[in-house]
Amino acid sequence: MKTKLLLVFILFSTSVFAQVVKDYDPQIQRTTNLQYFKPVEKHLFTGDCMPYYHKGTFYIYWLLDEGHHAGLGGLGGHQWALSTSKDLINWTHYPVAVGIDEDWEKSICTGSVIADKGKFYAFYSTRVKDAKGVHEQLSYAMSEDEGKSYVKQKPNPFYYASQECVSRDFRDPKIFKDREDVYHLFISGYKKEPELDGFGGYLVHLISKDLKDWKEIESLLTGQVATPECSDYFQWNGWYYLLYSTGGDTYYVKSKKPYGPWEYPSTQAFVEQWASVYKTAEYKDNRRIAVAYMPCRSNNRDFDGPIWGGNMLLREVVQGSDGTLYTKFLSESLPQMSLLQMPEVEIPVGSKTVSYSDGKLIIDSPNGTSVASISDLPVNYRITMEIQPLSNYDEIGLFVRATDKRERGYKIELNANKESAFIYNTGINTVKDMRKTIILDLILKDEFIDMNINGKRSVINRLPEKKGQKLFFFLKNGSATIKNINIYQWNDKLW
Repeated sequence: MKTKLLLVFILFSTSVFAQVVKDYDPQIQRTTNLQYFKPVEKHLFTGDCMPYYHKGTFYIYWLLDEGHHAGLGGLGGHQWALSTSKDLINWTHYPVAVGIDEDWEKSICTGSVIADKGKFYAFYSTRVKDAKGVHEQLSYAMSEDEGKSYVKQKPNPFYYASQECVSRDFRDPKIFKDREDVYHLFISGYKKEPELDGFGGYLVHLISKDLKDWKEIESLLTGQVATPECSDYFQWNGWYYLLYSTGGDTYYVKSKKPYGPWEYPSTQAFVEQWASVYKTAEYKDNRRIAVAYMPCRSNNRDFDGPIWGGNMLLREVVQGSDGTLYTKFLSESLPQMSLLQMPEVEIPVGSKTVSYSDGKLIIDSPNGTSVASISDLPVNYRITMEIQPLSNYDEIGLFVRATDKRERGYKIELNANKESAFIYNTGINTVKDMRKTIILDLILKDEFIDMNINGKRSVINRLPEKKGQKLFFFLKNGSATIKNINIYQWNDKLW
């Protein structure tokens, strides 16, 4: 995919010339949890993720990256790695499932798989370079060992971009089969001559009866401001969903009919700046799991921009009664933790706006900002709480990993009036119901700060620098009670 990371990637790739990854060792990777996962090898990273569920096994195919997209002259050099689980807790890693075998293959790009008639089929785009430039074309491979390893099929490629589509933007095929046994492919594309300049992004729609002979039909998504990448499509409880990513952010539309007309939802729960190209798969008991990757920061500093490739991120998808989708922490991806004895809540000397008793912190601060604090926390922990606004307020939240009031750490901000939530320098919008009781769940693990609000909206940030052990509660221009504060320490040292 091409994303907002492109500029940083171009600058980075001029000084790094990685080739095809050959030293990934699946036997030494973490097997107890994949949340925030990257390969143990320091120079390797996780790219686009492609989840799939089949007969009790959850598959995550993911792009194995070296050098942040710099492989093979900056064209990626990516290959498909594979991790599987039957319980989303214990994982098995395998050697490269779909790899680069020919000189003309410059990257095995994002795609999707389908199990059909006893075999698995992987559809993907291959990035190539010739005298006319860089192009992307469709390829597919077949597996007879339940998707662990694949053999590429002929012809390779089996389909090229049509005359109306830019050949450099023809990738990320999504394969599925409908109730009439017709196979469909949605492919990311960009029109050479859009109706309005700058709005040429669309999904190429192909159909086939045999996975070999394909016919292009009318697109079901057009007029996008960029190539709609890494599409996903599924039916869930009577609703049909189409996901696609632009600039790394994942959007979705919904409909009661298989191919639209589409309804744009009132909130986009997959849009998280540091969670790129969410794709989903069903799971047991009518659940749905979303997987993305989190880009690294270019020089590993708090305000550096993102670069391609990083760590894996898993969420559970929640469906509202009107078909709106939300996300929450995936319970199986949370490590073992133990509840800490509640530390002392420190109130500023002489404060008339803050009190703490019987496990309840009350902040009544209509005229400005008031704070309370906790000291001597570990660097890594989880904190949950229930916030009950007693009036309208400007901002409420925390400062975490602080040293003192001058080195106040990272600001966690909730704002009901703006319907926004922030972790320091990244945030999400259209966060509803923050004038009611707010259930806040915050995870701090190494450079990741991960937050969920009311079991419906999630946001993560990558912040490697501050490591303070103090926490501040704060409230600006309002009143609220904060109760049921629980702090957990990590037991799983493998994390």
